[in-house]
Amino acid sequence: MITQTERKFNFVENIFPMADSRTYAGKFLRRINDRVNWHSHFTLFLLSLLAALGLFYLVSDTAFTDTQNFVLFILFFSIALWVTEAIPPFAVGILIIGFLVFSIGNDDPENVKKYVQTWSDSVIWLFLGGFFLAEGMKKTGLDKDLLKITIPKFGNKSEIILLGLMMLTAILSMLMSNTATTAMMIATITPILKSLGSQAALSKNLLIGIPAAASIGGMGTIIGSAPNAIVVGALEGMGIQISFLEWMLFGIPIALILILLFWYVLLKKNPIKTKTMQLDYLFKNSVQERMPQKHALLHKRLTLIILVLTLVLWLTSGFTGIPVAVVSGVPIVALTMFSIIESDEVRALPWDTLMLVAGGLALGLAVQEQGLAQYFVSLIPASDINLYILYILFGLFTVVFSNIMSNTATATIFIPIAISLIMSIDASNAITLPMIIGLSASCALLLPVSTPPNAIAFSTGMLKQSDFRFGGIFVGLLGPVVVILWSLLMVSLFY
Repeated sequence: MITQTERKFNFVENIFPMADSRTYAGKFLRRINDRVNWHSHFTLFLLSLLAALGLFYLVSDTAFTDTQNFVLFILFFSIALWVTEAIPPFAVGILIIGFLVFSIGNDDPENVKKYVQTWSDSVIWLFLGGFFLAEGMKKTGLDKDLLKITIPKFGNKSEIILLGLMMLTAILSMLMSNTATTAMMIATITPILKSLGSQAALSKNLLIGIPAAASIGGMGTIIGSAPNAIVVGALEGMGIQISFLEWMLFGIPIALILILLFWYVLLKKNPIKTKTMQLDYLFKNSVQERMPQKHALLHKRLTLIILVLTLVLWLTSGFTGIPVAVVSGVPIVALTMFSIIESDEVRALPWDTLMLVAGGLALGLAVQEQGLAQYFVSLIPASDINLYILYILFGLFTVVFSNIMSNTATATIFIPIAISLIMSIDASNAITLPMIIGLSASCALLLPVSTPPNAIAFSTGMLKQSDFRFGGIFVGLLGPVVVILWSLLMVSLFY
């Protein structure tokens, strides 16, 4: 990311290319800026380490084994690193696995393998299959074709156009990264933003509504959001299988309800004065596909067939008996076999997300198996807590923590503790609380840095930080309520 200092001196170098003293000064100050940034990250790392040691000293029990102490320390250290962002989130995932193997490996060389094997967990393969599908759609232009087909169907009423774009964003984010979906959608509506200006209510509503819809829409499928995968992995460890279709029955209705409500309050807060508008000009200057024209149509059709086949097999895995992880091999093999995705695109996939998820699964497994989750649960007077109050507290705490740190990290920390807690209160209802945590993690919209979609919208320069506040509070409070009510209904009907 280019800093403000770099922008200033890049500007100077462009305007005064022959001004050697200015150029040298710019480079010199950039070096100082880079050193300051490096030192700040190193300082945050040391502070995270000190905070983890302090918490470990306060919480550790004399009855703990060495293994439990190791896991307790890496739990606190990971939380501190995720909060301070001293190192990238995916690096924390790698650190977790490496630390567990190094600290526990000598005492328990066989069982420690399970922490490394999270890299081959079915959830990882499910995510990887989703990444290949998303890249195939992007490479062939299938995602833009979907926009070209659907956007004209919205008509010319501004309010319906806003709702349609939000719904389309949500649907795409169920199959693609919500970050990629937001970037694509905002690039698509740029002509609207330019023609209306940053002060227009429709422009503001689009820039707030689209990233919100991308985050909320991620609830709809297992591959839509990393916390969803964390939930599925944790429940699999308990012997509870959640199919792709079963998750959709949980997630999609919640996403639709929240998007409709969010659209309604956006219109109430920022009424749109431009009642009608035409969208014919949106795709006039669309970027040409990178592939040769003679192969573009064939590759696009093949990608569509692979997409439909994969989705059908995912949705029917409960009937066909084919595991979703095996189905994920269809897009991975087929898209590379037909040269739709090549080695450069494979290297560019978001592998860092898989590293984060694998590390999160390993940490959750360690906390659960080493008895730390049960220890923390024992500190809570479970018998005195009403079950519904517990649902509300976990839902709200998940939203709060997801606003200030990675929602994947939040789910990783909360879910093992929640599972142990709910098992001690009502083992027959073990699925509800993890589902509430996983789905509530997608309701964090308060800050520009709360989610990558928010950050993309904020980077346009057309929004202020305060513009996210109203929607973030609305979804942050209402989201867990809707999640709890729908989850309780679904569990009572099907489980």
